[in-house]
Amino acid sequence: MQIDIIRLLLDFGLVVLIWIIQRIVYPSFLHYSTGNLVTWHRIYTSRFSAIVIPLMFGQLGVSIYQVLTQTSFYTVSSLVVIILIWISTFWIFVPIHSIISNENSSESDLVSLVNKNWMRTILWTLLFIYSFIDVLDF
Repeated sequence: MQIDIIRLLLDFGLVVLIWIIQRIVYPSFLHYSTGNLVTWHRIYTSRFSAIVIPLMFGQLGVSIYQVLTQTSFYTVSSLVVIILIWISTFWIFVPIHSIISNENSSESDLVSLVNKNWMRTILWTLLFIYSFIDVLDF
């Protein structure tokens, strides 16, 4: 049961962060001049990375552990969702952040960042709800 609580806490931390990013951080990028955006973006990415990376690795590690020790539809499907989030992060979002950092972003890139990030926001939200239901054993 302890590992399920740890997993729930990791999922909760990530769902809170993704909603802050989706509703506050990414939309705010549209209000910066290019120079200010690049400066702030470099600060933002390093600060948020220090929080997000340990949570994402923790979530992935616990999920793999759960699949190996208590294989069920919940553990396998959760791991699939987490892998999809990782793939989207590195295939879609890292390149967009690179465009911003390299001072090549346009308003459409920033709007695209917000719009595409709804995918991760929804996935992490559903994952948290799924973990919550599993812990409560509905």
